[in-house]
Amino acid sequence: MKMLTTQVAGLLQRIGTNHEEAIEDTARLLAQAAVGDGRVVLVGINELNGVVTNAIEGAEPFSNAARYSSDLKLGSMDRVWLFTRKSADSAALELARNLAAQEVLFAVVSSEKASEENELSELADVYISTGISKGLLPNDEGQRVVQPHLLASLFVYEAAKLSYDEMLADF
Repeated sequence: MKMLTTQVAGLLQRIGTNHEEAIEDTARLLAQAAVGDGRVVLVGINELNGVVTNAIEGAEPFSNAARYSSDLKLGSMDRVWLFTRKSADSAALELARNLAAQEVLFAVVSSEKASEENELSELADVYISTGISKGLLPNDEGQRVVQPHLLASLFVYEAAKLSYDEMLADF
């Protein structure tokens, strides 16, 4: 338990330290929709749909948020926030390519670091990496286990939401 607590705390500390500016940029990007005539459209791929469920149905809902669906018509004032475990996920890339083609601004949270080879990071207006590339803890067979993608993504979500809410309080 102590090892897990230490590793998770370290992961969240690294995300907060390394991506503080990108988290603020994400909040700013999303706030543009809220102060205009747009919506904040949230997309979670696979288990990261848990972030979207929290944002829409949680104790403190994300204001002006909508859950993404393929039949949702996006306008130029809408902003999209995409959560995916892998930046090479085909559904995430297809959506990102479509958003870029429609000139809809969007932010992404994924595990891989931003790079020229990471197409998703290149397409996104703001990109945040959780930095999870393997499990946090070794098991008895020498493998690494515990990949807290949802936990890390929820941390980024909550950090950006704090800034977003502060920005909207000024309006």
